[in-house]
Amino acid sequence: MLARARAAMTRAQSAAAQSDVWRAGDTLFLPYRCSGPLMLIQPVCVCVFGRRWTDSLPRRTQTSIQRVVFHKMSPNETLFLESTSKITKNEIANSSFVQLQIWDFPGQLDFFDAAFDTDAIFAQCGALIFVIDAQDDYSEALSKLHLTVTKAHKVNPNIAYEVFIHKVDGISDDHKIDTQRDIQQQAIDELADAGLDGVHLSFYLTSIYDHSIFEAFSKVVQKLVRQLPTLENLLDILISSSRIEKSFLIDVVSKIYVATDSAPVDMQTYELCSDMIDVVVDVSCIYGMKESGEGIAYDEASQSIIKLSNGMVLYLREVNKYLALVCLIRQANFEKLGLINYNFEFFRSALEQIFAAEGGK
Repeated sequence: MLARARAAMTRAQSAAAQSDVWRAGDTLFLPYRCSGPLMLIQPVCVCVFGRRWTDSLPRRTQTSIQRVVFHKMSPNETLFLESTSKITKNEIANSSFVQLQIWDFPGQLDFFDAAFDTDAIFAQCGALIFVIDAQDDYSEALSKLHLTVTKAHKVNPNIAYEVFIHKVDGISDDHKIDTQRDIQQQAIDELADAGLDGVHLSFYLTSIYDHSIFEAFSKVVQKLVRQLPTLENLLDILISSSRIEKSFLIDVVSKIYVATDSAPVDMQTYELCSDMIDVVVDVSCIYGMKESGEGIAYDEASQSIIKLSNGMVLYLREVNKYLALVCLIRQANFEKLGLINYNFEFFRSALEQIFAAEGGK
């Protein structure tokens, strides 16, 4: 099948090279090799510490994060959520391409007690997210972080450790930087003193009131995508061949970007691309549905063009029923829309073959 696909790509490129429309170097060739599944369902342990359970306002931090990212809840609505009092497991696997198991551990629970089987909890864990309240005293949280990483590393040395310094929306930019530097330095020093210099911690400033929580979760999910280098390579070839400034492969349900090209990610660009998906789905729900109400708001015909006032263009194309490719393009380069669409078809064909290879594993 791969040989036939490559042959088809070569024939298409030869035909394009003979046309007056396409110039040499403009076409897109997508070589790749599939070495394993694109995405595995892996548990992601979510822990929250900061304010003690006995204080006047119990924390709902980890629950609100899940509801906002994976269930499209408004941040303001999370104020009415009940606090987490026991370990819960949520499967994010039915409606989204991002397939995860999220284990939610309340802050007051000592899950390293003898009553809990830590081997069962962490043996198959892909990533451990530790959430710290940036607006509170985090000394106790750092001690708990050190204990968690130390014991989890003994069970599974392959876990990716992610620290969300959360609720930074209520503090100044200088305070954000100082807080992150202080937490990062203390955490790394404690691990070094314990002889765990090789354990890597990633730190993110997050808030549910902006897109920082989505970007942080995107970075976590990307570490669980085995074919991430292949996806990034495909996007790099696509943007260089089509003169695109930036591209994101975004999960439509959660708005987490599964992959992006190698160019640096600008938060404002990601926010625009993420919000564009909401616009497309909302408008499609109003004007794209049949009178009987049948159909879905996002399908193989979904695409959108939004021209910005700064001379840039946002362009969205459906990849499959779970993914969308959203690109930022200069308006002068967008005049070659036929070239962009031509290259996109090769890009989508390559992704379909990766997904087919995944399904056959």
